[in-house]
Amino acid sequence: MMSETGYLRRKWVNKLMLSLTGAAAGIGILMLALILGYILSHGIAYFDLDFLTQPARPAGEIGGGMRNELLGTLILVALASALAMPVGLGAGIFLSDFGNLRVASAVRFAADILAGVPSIVVGVFTYAIVVRPMHSYSALAGGVALAIIMIPIVARTAEESLRLVPNSMREAALALGITRWRAVLGVVVPGALTGITTGVMLAIARVAGETAPLIFTALGSTFGFQGLLKPVGALPLLVYRYALSPYNDQNQQAWAGAFLLVILVLGISILVRWISNRRYG
Repeated sequence: MMSETGYLRRKWVNKLMLSLTGAAAGIGILMLALILGYILSHGIAYFDLDFLTQPARPAGEIGGGMRNELLGTLILVALASALAMPVGLGAGIFLSDFGNLRVASAVRFAADILAGVPSIVVGVFTYAIVVRPMHSYSALAGGVALAIIMIPIVARTAEESLRLVPNSMREAALALGITRWRAVLGVVVPGALTGITTGVMLAIARVAGETAPLIFTALGSTFGFQGLLKPVGALPLLVYRYALSPYNDQNQQAWAGAFLLVILVLGISILVRWISNRRYG
């Protein structure tokens, strides 16, 4: 009798916990749906071809778009990726194949701390080490700030992906007589390339919508890209400024810009899922 009572109790507790976890997941999905729906309802009316192909107009004028800011965002993300990928991949290789236990633990801990640093702190730091010595805001400073945010994400993802490569592949490569670093670069890294690519895409999605670091580094400009050492516009910056504008047309364009950012991040996330499914599906 006692065993049957215990069985029923465990069964109902199990159902209760499943219901609670399902409700929590439903709330998370509902919040995402509400955010996407709200942005879509406010931004879709101004999201057209002119919005993508026309530059921003002065305050008070109707129309215009975010062409220069979209190109600026792509340039900043590309620059950040070019700076962060070698450092992050190198750190991931060191953690997975070359670092001893104590040093690897210290590097891993530092990467985890860096990943949790608020982005505005990264912006202030980059302002101190790049903007002030150069005496100018610039696209280069913005790329450095975004790269600092990307590095720990790429490093930790690369480490985990490299650890998934079987040790037998490493041993087989070493048995052929090649050096360890060539075995890693020629055998291990290609074997983990899909996972590394996924990590890079996740890092890009992480920094694509960052605003705070760019306020202190890239500053923003409506004149398009004028060089790495000049200020450059970005979608998050213009959305932030248009959202605070007293002009209704700019407020509406801010919603359209937010919708474009969501589409950009959503597209990257879908690409990451597709790459992951190809590897593990």
